[in-house]
Amino acid sequence: MPAPHPEELEGLSRSEVLRASPTMFDIKWLDKLSRVHWTVPLFIFVPTITAMLVLGFVHNVGVWALAWIAGGYVIWTLTEYWLHRVVFHFAPDHGIGARLHWIIHGVHHDHPNDPLRLVMPPSVSVPLAALFVYVFYLIFGSPGFLPLSAGFLGGYLAYDMLHYHVHHRHATTRLGKLMRELHMRHHFQDGGTGYGVSAPFWDHVFGTPTKRPPARRPAAHH
Repeated sequence: MPAPHPEELEGLSRSEVLRASPTMFDIKWLDKLSRVHWTVPLFIFVPTITAMLVLGFVHNVGVWALAWIAGGYVIWTLTEYWLHRVVFHFAPDHGIGARLHWIIHGVHHDHPNDPLRLVMPPSVSVPLAALFVYVFYLIFGSPGFLPLSAGFLGGYLAYDMLHYHVHHRHATTRLGKLMRELHMRHHFQDGGTGYGVSAPFWDHVFGTPTKRPPARRPAAHH
């Protein structure tokens, strides 16, 4: 689904198109909400996660805290994978479904280097986070839902920061280079693989690993 104002992209080079931040909504304040600086989630979720951990201990979650946190993180990684695979990549050809897909994820694939659309805007992330926390409360009860939610939101925050990093920072570690390569292959080689951005191991579990070219062998010298 193209941008609603394709004239914004006329005459731009390939690199400029990849970095472009086209208008998503005709209503100015709504369009402004679709863009967010990468540091904003830190200011929202670091205090939230900290408060949940403190409240968990205040309410005697005790030695089970680490298990709850780990469980929350695992739930996040599965949520990330399946949201990306099933929701973000559900792409109808036309109509309102195509428009929704472009808003939710298509714009990111069209303009993956837009620095203001690489983390989820609070207008979406905060209500979703509240919904997940409430569901965890209903399922797991108190106080376990507090450290579980902290682990879940910590996983989400790590994902958001990693996603920005692989698009806008040059990795210096072996792991960082691998994570960047896998995600870039998802964008530019095969969008049907590599759904696990922060947890690529789930792609191997569910049969969608990114295909990497075989390592080159050094030429034999005679």
